[in-house]
Amino acid sequence: MSQPPFTVLVVDDEPEVATLLTDILELAGYAVQTAGNGAEALEAIARHTPDAIISDVMMPVLDGYGFYRELEAHRPELCRRIAFVAARADAVEQFRRLGVPVLAKPFRVPDIQEVMRRLLGQERES
Repeated sequence: MSQPPFTVLVVDDEPEVATLLTDILELAGYAVQTAGNGAEALEAIARHTPDAIISDVMMPVLDGYGFYRELEAHRPELCRRIAFVAARADAVEQFRRLGVPVLAKPFRVPDIQEVMRRLLGQERES
Protein backbone atom coordinates (compact mmCIF):
# COMPACT_ATOMS: atom_id res chain seq x y z
CA MET A 1 0.00 0.00 0.00
CA SER A 2 1.53 3.33 -1.03
CA GLN A 3 1.67 6.35 1.23
CA PRO A 4 -0.29 9.46 0.33
CA PRO A 5 1.75 12.20 -1.30
CA PHE A 6 3.36 14.97 0.69
CA THR A 7 1.26 18.13 0.73
CA VAL A 8 2.91 21.41 -0.22
CA LEU A 9 1.36 24.81 0.40
CA VAL A 10 2.34 27.31 -2.32
CA VAL A 11 1.91 30.92 -1.19
CA ASP A 12 2.18 33.50 -3.96
CA ASP A 13 0.08 36.46 -5.10
CA GLU A 14 1.19 36.10 -8.72
CA PRO A 15 -1.10 33.51 -10.36
CA GLU A 16 1.51 32.67 -13.04
CA VAL A 17 4.17 31.84 -10.46
CA ALA A 18 1.73 29.90 -8.26
CA THR A 19 0.58 27.90 -11.29
CA LEU A 20 4.15 27.19 -12.39
CA LEU A 21 5.15 25.98 -8.92
CA THR A 22 1.95 23.93 -8.63
CA ASP A 23 2.54 22.26 -12.01
CA ILE A 24 6.17 21.43 -11.17
CA LEU A 25 5.26 20.04 -7.76
CA GLU A 26 2.27 18.03 -8.97
CA LEU A 27 4.38 16.49 -11.76
CA ALA A 28 6.83 15.43 -9.06
CA GLY A 29 4.00 13.68 -7.20
CA TYR A 30 3.15 16.22 -4.49
CA ALA A 31 -0.36 17.29 -3.53
CA VAL A 32 -0.53 21.08 -3.70
CA GLN A 33 -2.63 23.70 -1.94
CA THR A 34 -2.34 27.39 -2.80
CA ALA A 35 -2.80 30.69 -0.99
CA GLY A 36 -2.51 34.22 -2.35
CA ASN A 37 -0.75 35.78 0.66
CA GLY A 38 0.46 35.02 4.16
CA ALA A 39 -2.93 35.62 5.78
CA GLU A 40 -4.60 33.12 3.45
CA ALA A 41 -1.75 30.71 4.12
CA LEU A 42 -2.32 30.92 7.88
CA GLU A 43 -6.01 30.15 7.32
CA ALA A 44 -5.08 27.16 5.11
CA ILE A 45 -2.63 25.90 7.75
CA ALA A 46 -5.33 26.13 10.42
CA ARG A 47 -7.48 23.77 8.30
CA HIS A 48 -4.71 21.37 7.25
CA THR A 49 -1.03 21.35 8.19
CA PRO A 50 1.09 20.96 5.05
CA ASP A 51 4.25 18.88 4.95
CA ALA A 52 6.14 21.78 3.33
CA ILE A 53 5.58 25.42 2.34
CA ILE A 54 7.00 27.43 -0.55
CA SER A 55 6.22 31.13 -0.17
CA ASP A 56 6.87 34.32 -2.04
CA VAL A 57 8.35 37.18 -0.01
CA MET A 58 6.67 40.26 -1.49
CA MET A 59 2.88 39.90 -1.23
CA PRO A 60 -0.05 42.11 -0.21
CA VAL A 61 -1.94 41.77 3.09
CA LEU A 62 0.73 39.68 4.88
CA ASP A 63 4.12 39.39 3.21
CA GLY A 64 6.64 36.59 3.59
CA TYR A 65 8.45 38.25 6.49
CA GLY A 66 5.21 38.67 8.46
CA PHE A 67 4.11 35.15 7.55
CA TYR A 68 7.41 33.73 8.82
CA ARG A 69 7.12 35.73 12.09
CA GLU A 70 3.58 34.35 12.60
CA LEU A 71 4.88 30.82 12.08
CA GLU A 72 7.73 31.44 14.53
CA ALA A 73 5.24 32.65 17.14
CA HIS A 74 2.47 30.10 16.66
CA ARG A 75 3.71 27.14 14.58
CA PRO A 76 7.52 27.04 15.04
CA GLU A 77 7.72 23.44 13.81
CA LEU A 78 6.75 24.73 10.34
CA CYS A 79 9.75 27.07 10.23
CA ARG A 80 11.90 24.03 9.42
CA ARG A 81 9.61 23.16 6.50
CA ILE A 82 9.39 26.47 4.66
CA ALA A 83 11.32 27.89 1.74
CA PHE A 84 10.94 31.31 0.18
CA VAL A 85 11.02 32.50 -3.41
CA ALA A 86 12.55 35.95 -3.78
CA ALA A 87 13.64 38.26 -6.58
CA ARG A 88 15.43 40.82 -4.44
CA ALA A 89 19.00 40.01 -3.44
CA ASP A 90 18.54 41.50 0.04
CA ALA A 91 15.57 39.19 0.73
CA VAL A 92 17.51 36.19 -0.53
CA GLU A 93 20.43 37.06 1.74
CA GLN A 94 18.24 37.77 4.78
CA PHE A 95 16.54 34.38 4.67
CA ARG A 96 19.81 32.59 3.99
CA ARG A 97 21.30 34.23 7.09
CA LEU A 98 18.36 32.83 9.07
CA GLY A 99 19.12 29.37 7.65
CA VAL A 100 15.85 29.35 5.72
CA PRO A 101 16.01 27.86 2.22
CA VAL A 102 15.38 30.45 -0.47
CA LEU A 103 14.97 30.13 -4.21
CA ALA A 104 16.26 33.16 -6.08
CA LYS A 105 14.14 34.19 -9.06
CA PRO A 106 14.45 33.09 -11.74
CA PHE A 107 14.54 29.56 -10.35
CA ARG A 108 14.91 26.29 -12.22
CA VAL A 109 13.14 22.95 -11.75
CA PRO A 110 16.26 21.34 -10.19
CA ASP A 111 16.31 24.19 -7.65
CA ILE A 112 12.77 23.31 -6.59
CA GLN A 113 13.59 19.62 -6.43
CA GLU A 114 16.61 20.33 -4.22
CA VAL A 115 14.69 22.57 -1.83
CA MET A 116 11.93 19.95 -1.52
CA ARG A 117 14.53 17.30 -0.64
CA ARG A 118 15.91 19.66 1.98
CA LEU A 119 12.51 20.52 3.45
CA LEU A 120 11.18 16.97 3.53
CA GLY A 121 14.48 15.17 4.07
CA GLN A 122 13.69 12.31 6.38
CA GLU A 123 10.06 13.22 7.12
CA ARG A 124 8.80 9.89 5.88
CA GLU A 125 10.59 6.56 5.81
CA SER A 126 10.57 4.72 2.49
